[in-house]
Amino acid sequence: MPSPRPDETTPAFAGGVDSPYAWWRLVVSLIIGTTGGVGLWSSVVILPEVQTQFDVDRGTASLPYTVTMVGIMAGNVVMGRLVDRFGVWVPVVVAGFSLGLGYTGAALTGNFWLYLFFQGVLIGALGSAATFGPMIAGISLWFRRRRGIAVALVASGSYLAGTVWPPVVTVLLDVAGWQGTHLVIGAVCCVVMVPLGLALRRPTPKEVLEADPDFSSASGASPVPPRVLQSLLVVAGLACCVAMAMPQVHIVAYCVDLGLGAESGSAALSLMLGLGVVSRIGFGVVMDRIGAVPTLLIGSALQALCLLLYLPADTMWSLYAVSAIFGLFQGGIVPAYAVIIREWFPASEVGVRVGMVLSATIGGMALGGWMSGAIYDLTLSYEAAFLNGFAWNLINLAIVLLLLWRSSEPSRVARRPVLASAPLVGRWPGPL
Repeated sequence: MPSPRPDETTPAFAGGVDSPYAWWRLVVSLIIGTTGGVGLWSSVVILPEVQTQFDVDRGTASLPYTVTMVGIMAGNVVMGRLVDRFGVWVPVVVAGFSLGLGYTGAALTGNFWLYLFFQGVLIGALGSAATFGPMIAGISLWFRRRRGIAVALVASGSYLAGTVWPPVVTVLLDVAGWQGTHLVIGAVCCVVMVPLGLALRRPTPKEVLEADPDFSSASGASPVPPRVLQSLLVVAGLACCVAMAMPQVHIVAYCVDLGLGAESGSAALSLMLGLGVVSRIGFGVVMDRIGAVPTLLIGSALQALCLLLYLPADTMWSLYAVSAIFGLFQGGIVPAYAVIIREWFPASEVGVRVGMVLSATIGGMALGGWMSGAIYDLTLSYEAAFLNGFAWNLINLAIVLLLLWRSSEPSRVARRPVLASAPLVGRWPGPL
């Protein structure tokens, strides 16, 4: 007779799904994400110093940020594949050493193009990329009842990095110069991330793989064919972040154009990003109550509404208010993609599939930032840029509505396999 399945009261469950150990992994993952997320922000803070050091113009001095973002886009997929094959600890350890080598090499080189290599490959693709998508995918395997809040908390690492690292880097610049700052950052990343990565070597609980439904069959969990679903999520991620980029990238310039000053724009951006952390946590709680797709629909619809609210806002306090609302609405969108993938694809494919979608979101931010600037150059106004963001947001809404409709079809509800310990109370009607 087979042994009974462990439950929350048995010792065997102590290190399994939804266990205290899973919450410990969540804390470690958040620390790793906050530490390794420095690659997203350091090149922005030291841009003037790099321009002076290498004697280049402002556009060329901006290339380190660009190549870092491109590296993170590619690395999300590669590191996601490592998560699927070996577990999350391998990409974290690789990232810790890569960030250490990358920042050290960038500090010691006197060649600008070699500096770009360190930024794009070691700091971006092999470093910070492992601290975003792979960490989100990894933690999604350790939670079922509180998967939404767990994913949202780990996804907050990038926002926390943006809160913690810029002031730290600014202080280090005054004390040690930009080369010394790079050496300190590299040492911190290596010393913190490598041991924490090694501490995450425990394999994914067997019950996760055993509980997965038959995703390969025609009656699997996905509301549309898997390749179509993956493509839809990539387009949705791209579209929502093209819209999201307009306020995040251009709010400072928008305030300057309105005569409010760069300080007001910086304050509005800080308010937006700070409340983004609150938003991710809040939407994570909502996701556990009603499901990922309905949560994504709510977040996307509110973000679209907020983009329109920017149009009449032309005073400092009205922009603060709209930016605060925008931060509270948009933070829950990205984590929802990871939860959708975890629910509708096999656990063995979560890393690479989450990496693909989150790479699309980063690409959307880059495209949206450039597109809004180009529209401004053509119209000499940000009004058309906000409307462009709203139009891209409608694309995202259309995809989410399609997925919600397909997942709610009675025939699919009947075919949907139910995980043995999944909570049924408080869930959105349908296979979520």
